[in-house]
Amino acid sequence: MKKSLIAAVVLASASFVSTAAMAATVGNTPQVLDLTDGAGFFGDTFATGNNGNTFADRFTFAVEGTTGWNLDAIISSVSRSADTGLDITGVSLYNATGNALISSGKSLQSGDIDVWTISSDNLSAGNYYLQVSGNLVSDQAASFGGAVSLAAPVREPETYGMMLAGLGVLGFLARRRKQGKPA
Repeated sequence: MKKSLIAAVVLASASFVSTAAMAATVGNTPQVLDLTDGAGFFGDTFATGNNGNTFADRFTFAVEGTTGWNLDAIISSVSRSADTGLDITGVSLYNATGNALISSGKSLQSGDIDVWTISSDNLSAGNYYLQVSGNLVSDQAASFGGAVSLAAPVREPETYGMMLAGLGVLGFLARRRKQGKPA
């Protein structure tokens, strides 16, 4: 009884370790994301024979200037069916300093076509990275791609209205002060 229990534990441990040893993290990471004029494309391709492997690709970029920037990105992969190619399981935006999570993506569609989006407002100057994670679900070659844009925030009409009202008050006070002085 004791020998069969030990044999069962050894066999279970060996099968668990062999499964973990077969799954590997693949991908080309980190990759520099070239944001020419605030926009760019990114992605990765995986060779055949990677069934069961995972990926967590990082795409690094820098934000410069004093204006807070808004980030919007879309990531997708296409395959013949849900059980071929790859499955995107997460998209996240991190601050590269301290690896602090800033924003998590949202899955819009999953299956033979995976579509994810991610947005973040008011990014200050610094280094960041987008991380795309997933699983390779077949031995066929697979890939994903995405597009990202950084844009300065658009001022709301109320902001311009308040600014014009303030300038009007300053003009009124200056005129009143000028009329109040004796010539």
